[in-house]
Amino acid sequence: MTHDKPFSRDIILLSDVEYVVNEIVLKLKQEVQFHLKRFGAVIGISGGIDSSVCLALAVKALGPGNVLGIMLPEKDSSPDSERLALKLAAQYGVEVLKEDLTQILSGFKCYKRRDEAVRRIFPGFDSSSCKMKIGIRQGSLYSNLPPVFYLTIFDKEGNQQDHILPVKEYLQIVAASNFKQRSRMSMLYYHAELRHYVVIGTPNKHEYEQGFFVKFGDGGADLMPIINLYKSQVYQIASYLGVPDEIIERTPTTDTYSAEQTQEEFFYQMPFELMDIYWYGFENGYSPEEVAAVMGEDQEHIQALFRNFERKRKTTEYLRMTPISDF
Repeated sequence: MTHDKPFSRDIILLSDVEYVVNEIVLKLKQEVQFHLKRFGAVIGISGGIDSSVCLALAVKALGPGNVLGIMLPEKDSSPDSERLALKLAAQYGVEVLKEDLTQILSGFKCYKRRDEAVRRIFPGFDSSSCKMKIGIRQGSLYSNLPPVFYLTIFDKEGNQQDHILPVKEYLQIVAASNFKQRSRMSMLYYHAELRHYVVIGTPNKHEYEQGFFVKFGDGGADLMPIINLYKSQVYQIASYLGVPDEIIERTPTTDTYSAEQTQEEFFYQMPFELMDIYWYGFENGYSPEEVAAVMGEDQEHIQALFRNFERKRKTTEYLRMTPISDF
């Protein structure tokens, strides 16, 4: 395959950020006002870079008076999320509401179902004094084998224990934890319908194409304005739109489990700066040899990485499917 430009480390960076922002803003305005015929937009804000950029774009498109930011914490959420969400809302002059989902999630037995699975591995686990998270064993990104998930718990003294997660326990922990994203989506739609607004989703290109979202959870929305943007491009737009530096400099987290966890540790297995470059090469048909030469990597490593990307795309296709209706 021939390409318009040679592969390089800065190949995914936007050459004209203002143009891209204006295109997204115009599309947002047209879709909300003329296609969906709604008065404004609701966005769940967590102090993360993606939701912050979506809010900034919505304000530029619709005006601050027509955008509602909603904080959706629960008992496992980081206190930084609320603090930074309030800082973001103040920066753009939008109304902000807080909906604590702890009781809702307790009603779904989210924590109980999750902890049942954890205790089958660590019988002494007590969520009132211990913290937990799940992640992927490092090194599997360049392997031809599927990723191996592990469970980590910390006691109140901070002592750590790790154990490979059997499939049954992994599925139960994930299924229970997904109540969080689905409850947030339900609350966003309550406030959207209350005001005759749309719900704006915040997934970026990697989250959508690699399946790092919950179907009918954070994958449930009316518009997804940054779904075609690499993470590096999201950061470019954040700087252009004046997103607070503290949010831009914050390490991307999942904010799902009680123990602190980065997105890299849980899912991506590499910094987003590298993920952007490698994924661009993969989806645009650059050969492993071309990418390896530029990145100073072993060609076999890049071949294994591309196979991993392809496997991730195929195994998560179900998440991107709309309901099958051709009966």
